[in-house]
Formats: sequence, C-alpha cells, structure tokens
Amino acid sequence: MAFAGQSKKGELQAAINVTPLVDVVLVLLIIFMVVTPLIASGVTVDLPRTAHHDRKPDDGKDIIVAVTADKRLYLGSTRQNRVEDLVRAILAERRRAPEKTIFVKGDTRAPYGAVRELMQALNEADVHDVILGTEELERR
Repeated sequence: MAFAGQSKKGELQAAINVTPLVDVVLVLLIIFMVVTPLIASGVTVDLPRTAHHDRKPDDGKDIIVAVTADKRLYLGSTRQNRVEDLVRAILAERRRAPEKTIFVKGDTRAPYGAVRELMQALNEADVHDVILGTEELERR
C-alpha cells in the first residue's frame, strides 16, 4: 500500500504542488496593481486640461510638487509650509539624485500667483527642468 507522496517501491516522490503558489502570486500582483498608482501620485489635485497633451510615462524619476486649491504646497505627500522650505527640500533631493526632474501639479482652482511664486523660486534656485502637469482634454 502506497501513501500520498510515495511510489510503489517505498521511495518518496519530489513533486511540488504549484497551485497555491500561483494563487498567492496572483493575489500579490493584484494588490501591487491597485496600490502602486496611489503611491506614485503624491497629493491628489485637479489638473488643468489641455488639448495638446503629451503623456509622459511615470518612470519614478520625478520630484513631484503639488500646489492645492487652498495654496498648500507638497513635496510628494509631505506638506511644506513656505515656498522657501519647499525649494530647499527640492534642492536637497536634487543633490541626492541630480537626474530627477521637477513635476509641478498645480490645481485648476489654485490661484495663479501661488503657482507662479513657486516657479519663480525654482528659477531663482537655478532649477530649470520643470514639467507642468496637465490632463488631456476630452473630445466629444
């Protein structure tokens, strides 16, 4: 009489059941697919819509800066109190990774002056590789 995992001669067979492994990997894949966009986006803002929108793939090499409707400033998901503090944090990040570009997400309802003040401070700090984030205008 042979038990499970044994051959008729009494030798053990080395057979791995991969079904539970595949189930676990698929669940992890779904979790990463759901969570990754939330991590990469930083603070959620309503971006302005443009007709000629060039979509840039998120390669993780951007320093994401956000200006919300109520003029709050964020570096990634960390709130900064003043523009000077934000520029100092950006420059510190650029010293660690000089190849990174700055991706500015200005909310549609944010006052023009708040975004302009940020852009002027970045220009004065000799940061010129800045990308302004927009959404594609939906055509009907």
